[in-house]
Amino acid sequence: MPNSEIPPAFVLQLRDYGSAGDFAEFTLSERSESNGLGMTTAINPRRQLGLFDATMIVMGGIVGAGIFANPSEVAHRVHTPFLILGVWVLGGLIAMCGAFIWAELATRLPAAAGGQYVYLREAYHPAVAFMYGWGLLLVTQTGGMAAVAVIFASYFRVLTGVNWNDSAIAAIALVTLTGINCLGARAGSNVQSALMLLKIGAIAALVIIGFAVGHPATAGLKSGTLLGQPPSFGLLKSIGAAMVPIAFAYGGWQTATFVAGEMRDARRDLSRGLLIGVGGVVALYLAVNLACLRVLGPAGLDATTTPASDVMRIALGEQGARWIALAITISTLGFLSQSMLTAPRVYYAMARDGLFFKSVGELFGKSRAPVVAIILQGLAAIVIACSGTYGEILNFEVTVDFIFFGMTAASLFILRRRSTGSETVTSRVPGHPFTTILFVLSCAGIVGSAIIASPRNSAIALGIMLAALPVYYFWSRLTRAHL
Repeated sequence: MPNSEIPPAFVLQLRDYGSAGDFAEFTLSERSESNGLGMTTAINPRRQLGLFDATMIVMGGIVGAGIFANPSEVAHRVHTPFLILGVWVLGGLIAMCGAFIWAELATRLPAAAGGQYVYLREAYHPAVAFMYGWGLLLVTQTGGMAAVAVIFASYFRVLTGVNWNDSAIAAIALVTLTGINCLGARAGSNVQSALMLLKIGAIAALVIIGFAVGHPATAGLKSGTLLGQPPSFGLLKSIGAAMVPIAFAYGGWQTATFVAGEMRDARRDLSRGLLIGVGGVVALYLAVNLACLRVLGPAGLDATTTPASDVMRIALGEQGARWIALAITISTLGFLSQSMLTAPRVYYAMARDGLFFKSVGELFGKSRAPVVAIILQGLAAIVIACSGTYGEILNFEVTVDFIFFGMTAASLFILRRRSTGSETVTSRVPGHPFTTILFVLSCAGIVGSAIIASPRNSAIALGIMLAALPVYYFWSRLTRAHL
């Protein structure tokens, strides 16, 4: 059968039952010749990233500015040291369950450029994957980048004394990172890794200073009850509310899978990078919270909105607060760098599937970078950063994110039943199906808590998600018209 006569259903059938490595090359090559909205050539991304890159990308996708403020957000909701540290431990365990699930998915579909987008496409339907990419561009990734870019701008202005508008500084930062990532995954990864190492150093300094200055007895850590109140539905509701900022703080490891198509050995390095990276972040987060509690105590942590600055100010005076501002500036810039490196690979994969503009799926130059996709991400983030609407978008980001977290985790049941990629699996989820079910139920609980806490914004989030369906119908019809 000539390439131009291969119907979309036949291609999908080959995807379901072919081997992961073989089918990826076949479908991309076929589509490059048959799909008027897909690639015009069969060039694939250059595989140039290793284990260290994967680990730094995982950690960089999780650690932003939140860890410098979220300890107090949690303390507003639960008020004893046991509960404050306990919910962070619970969040870390959920994150590790997710890391194991994504590690197995990465070994089942090691050639999946676009990562989580491809997992959803293979397990469910292209419409579900498109909905995920749609939400990524319009809500979760772009909105998060815009908000973090403005946070970066405000701290940059304080540190340097420049009298520029926050939106202008944010736009300059986003344009710079867009240009760097257009040079290729290696250039983007090098910048991201350097910034992540600086972030680790800044967090380690905060922890060391906190342990040196603070004392459990003076902070009130050795007094009081474990729960602070009798067990009740109200206590359970408070714990659920505390899990929302924790879920936001731990989220982001999944973005490392977006660059699977540019890993030298995604089966080995991406799966290991997920486990090492998430485990490292859990350790950092627990250490930061313990340090804040030792210095400020649970009451002081509840009374502030800037716990990291307060710790450093107590230890080193105003100079300490200035140092933490520098740490936050570096951390936010690192998050932006990681986002600019990873997210455009999803839009690239959508275009390769014929569900987005053809130019977004093109690779350029020796670096084989999806330049148009990267520019699209940069421009979208700049528009939102300059519009001032980023705060509202962040309010319902958790709802959208954790719906797809739960669906992606559940996809493991489907892919296992179909034996998809069974011959390539080198990492399996320990305790499956129980740990996978626990993760899915945890995601459902976090979504429920977010809806209860903010029903209006959650409704907007669901509306944006569902709006993707008519757009998908339009693109798929247009794709079939070009076959």
